[in-house]
Amino acid sequence: MFYMYILKNKHGKLYIGYSSDLAKRLKEHNSGFVKSTKPYMPYQCVYYEAYRSKHDAVIREHNLKLRARALRQLLLRIEDSIGVTAKARLV
Repeated sequence: MFYMYILKNKHGKLYIGYSSDLAKRLKEHNSGFVKSTKPYMPYQCVYYEAYRSKHDAVIREHNLKLRARALRQLLLRIEDSIGVTAKARLV
């Protein structure tokens, strides 16, 4: 399985990524091994989607990162669950 995930830090900033091992990847983010998220630790996983193929997970990640409308629609659907608004910013 491959996962597209959304992490949230203590300031409400979001990070979108993908991995084949979600638990391991979250530990890497919170241990400072990921350069782009290190200054904003700690993170919690607030949302994920599972895919059978890496290609599908990567496409979904890129779709959310590059298309503001797709991300906004997802955040509107889940904003009560994750505690951020659709106007949340990405790290």
